Order: sequence, then C-alpha cells, then structure tokens
Amino acid sequence: MFNLLTQPLIRTHGPLTLPGLLAALARDNVEGFPALRPHQGPSWHMFLVQLAALALRHSSNNNLYEDEEAWASALRTLTPGFCADEPWHLVVDDWKQPAFLQPPVPDGVKLGNPVPTPDALDLLITAKNHDLKQSVARQGQPEDWLFALVSLQTGEGYGGAGNHGIVRMNGGSSSRTMLAFAPLPTNDKAMTPRPGARFRRDVTVLLETYESELERHDYYSDNGLGPTWLAHWPEDGQLQLKEIDLWFIEVCRRIRLTLTDGVLSGWKGTSNTTRINAKHLKGALGDPFAPVHKTDNKSFTLSGRDFDYSTLVDLMLSGNWEMPLLARPASCDGEHETMALVAEALARGNSKTEGFKSRILPISGKISRALGTKREQLHELATSQTATIVIFDKAIGNSLALAAARGDCEKRKKDHYTYAREAQSCFDRAVDRIFFEQLWDRLEAQDKGPGALGAAKLRWARTLYDFATTAFETALPAIPCTAMFRPRAEARARSAFTRSIRYHYPEVFNQPEREEGGHAD
Repeated sequence: MFNLLTQPLIRTHGPLTLPGLLAALARDNVEGFPALRPHQGPSWHMFLVQLAALALRHSSNNNLYEDEEAWASALRTLTPGFCADEPWHLVVDDWKQPAFLQPPVPDGVKLGNPVPTPDALDLLITAKNHDLKQSVARQGQPEDWLFALVSLQTGEGYGGAGNHGIVRMNGGSSSRTMLAFAPLPTNDKAMTPRPGARFRRDVTVLLETYESELERHDYYSDNGLGPTWLAHWPEDGQLQLKEIDLWFIEVCRRIRLTLTDGVLSGWKGTSNTTRINAKHLKGALGDPFAPVHKTDNKSFTLSGRDFDYSTLVDLMLSGNWEMPLLARPASCDGEHETMALVAEALARGNSKTEGFKSRILPISGKISRALGTKREQLHELATSQTATIVIFDKAIGNSLALAAARGDCEKRKKDHYTYAREAQSCFDRAVDRIFFEQLWDRLEAQDKGPGALGAAKLRWARTLYDFATTAFETALPAIPCTAMFRPRAEARARSAFTRSIRYHYPEVFNQPEREEGGHAD
C-alpha cells in the first residue's frame, strides 16, 4: 500500500511519485514541498541526493534522467527480487518483508510502542509539550509519514535505552550537519537556491567522485548495500561497513507503519545495538555533507550554537576541519558562478532539541576559489576582524556594567555584567549580518595594497562603532539604577564607552575623515 514508485503521494506543484519527483528535480521543475517541515528539509535533500546517486550508479549511468519511467527502473535496480515493490511501500502487511525505510521484523522481536501520528514519529523532542505540541497531526497524509520516516531514520540521535541513533554523527547527543555549496539563480533577489539546481549539482558531484572517494574510504564495499532497510535485522545483529555502499541510506530504528480503517499509524520497537557497527568512528564516515575534524577525526557537532560568523570561520578557514565533498568547488561549477554555502542542522543536547539552525551564505566564484588557494590569508583577515569585534563588545559590557554599579568602578561586580548581555547580543547579531561581506571586501583590498587594506580596516571599525553605539544607547535607559545616582551612572558609562574605543581606534572620531570616507555598507 502507498507505493512510492507508482502512486503520486508527494506534493510539489502537483502530486508526484518518487520517480516523478526525481525527474522533476533533474529538470529543475520543483519550487518546493508544501508539507515539508523546516527541520526536515536537510534530511529530505540528503536522502534524495544519495538515493539518486545510488540508483544511477547501479544502473551504470552518470547522467540524470529527466523522465519518470527511467527513474522508476533505476530505483528498482536497488531492490532486486521484490516484484511487488515492497521496499517502496509505506505499508506492507507482512512484517517479515521490508517496507520503505522499515526493515523486516525478525521472529521474537516485538514493536510494542504505538505511534499515532507522523509528528510523534519525527525526531523532534517535545517531552514538555511546550511551544511545539505533541501528536497533533491527526489528519496526517502519507507524505507526512514519508517525511517523518526520512527525518527519523537518517537523522535521529540517541533516545534512551534501546533507542539508538544514526552512525553519521559524533555521539548520540549530536546531530547530522549539512554543509554544501548550492548554485544561486541569477535572477532571484531572495538569493535562495532552487531545489532542482542543488539536487543536480550534488548528484553530479557524487557520481564524478565515487571512485576517488571509495579509495579514500576503503572500508566500504564497491557493490555494497545502499538501501539498508532491505537487510534483515536480527537482535544483536549489525551491518558492517564492508557490507554497505559508500553513499548508503541509513535506518536507525525499528519502525513499521500500518493502515487500520483507512487511517495510517505506526509501531516502534527497540534494539540492543546500533544498526551499523561504526560508532567507534565518531561520525567520520565519508559523509559528503559533514565536516570532519582533522585532528580528532570526528564529525562536526553544532550543539547549542548557531551558524554564526565564528562557527563558519572555524569550519571554513581555520584549517581545523576538512570540508565535506559537497562544500568544495566542483568541476561542474561555473568559474564566475555565484554559489551559496548552505549550512543546516538540528541543534541537539542531552535529551533535548535546541532548535533548527540554518544559514545561506552567498559566495562568488572568485571567493569560492580563494577558499582553497587563499584560505590562510582569509583566516588571518577574519581573525583581525574578530579581534576588532571583541574590543567593541567589551566596551559595551564594561560601560553598561558600570551603569549598573551606579557609576562606581570600585563597586562593579560580575553580576553587573549580566545587564549588558542583551545589548551585546544585539551588537553581535548586527555584526554577523555583514561579517562575511566585509571579509570578502577586505581580501580584495589586501590585493590592492597596504593603503586599501588600512582603509578597509577603518571602515570596519567605524561600522562597529555605529552598531555598538546603537546597542549601548538602546540598553542604557533600561539598566536598573536608583534615580539619585542615574545621572552620574549614565554620564560615567558614556564616558567609559567612548574612552575605551578612543584608546584603540582614535581615528574613528576623526569627523572630517568620517564624512570623506563614509561608512561601510
């Protein structure tokens, strides 16, 4: 029931089968997925890319098909021996047979936990029933279950005894990160990558690099299992890396969907071990979307952070991380083509979800090449920019803490600095929006000579001064202080703020130069 190869269950501009969707993506004829929840987007994209690459390679074809029938035939090459397409059905009554992303259930194993709705199956942790409510998708459609299956089986972490996570992450409280380049449309002011353009590039890169990547990660099999839900899963049984394909699609939980009186629901069970025996590799499994630390040899964990400038500078420029295959310039990229670095992950902690994080960073063709040839120069420039940010951030913190201490330096304590945190956060958010634009400009200025570089640094300092002043002045009236001491506290706080910046950047206050040079955009 609900055969993804023959039934149009996936909504885009109209309902499509899974092969029809792959054909539409290859033609770049998909605008989006109305039923896809934001946090499911990375898992869905990675699944489609890996599935297409597996199907094309097993069909001995390196060109993307643009018709539905060809894709259907290619997908069936991944599941030989199943005449009724059982591995592509959402529901298969015989649980000894695989269903889509649902491995066979062996004798003696019970799936005793009911799953009433697709959002109850999904990987979001909503135990307190706040903000995002539990089990509300009572009218869930087959595609809602499809997206939840992909999200859970390819991205879930450790969820307590018997609920193991995927191996493509560094530990059970981690998450799978997607970091990849994507072509940007030339006529889209929103600077949003199109699903089809991203799909075509990523699949093309995987096919072109398969042999070299397999040589680098030689613990995989050249003819290994791609759809891991086909294999029987005996209790205590694990798949070994030598049995599976380089671009394998993972399943981490025992799940089966059922149809009762026309209503879809599910059952889930536990397992004694992870499905794949690779926990010891800490996520460093050749995932084409995941950065790997060069020294610790573990995949990147976002934890409670954002993809802010400090995180992206560390990933792209520090030299500490090996950028994933799909986040490097590829032969299919145009020399002058503007790309976007898409960074997405569901931030996770110990038995909690800390939010879906997403950032799209436009990068010109010139800069994308510089990331490889001038990485050390860019890192040095980024470090300099960050050092300037720290100076202004401290000026905000010290001056607002002084105001909270009634303007008395001797009475300023650690607790007073808490009143400055919101202002510092506002300042950091403003800086984050323009950090990389300024970094690319600074690289260009450095190529022009010391004079241009010095002017770029001054523009940066003046821009930070404007941001810091706005954050400081906005926060100052809200700092708690008795009426008797407020005039003194505010006057001394303003004086301390200005004095701190003047000490490091006196030229910021040179008014004629400010009028002549202007502000950085």
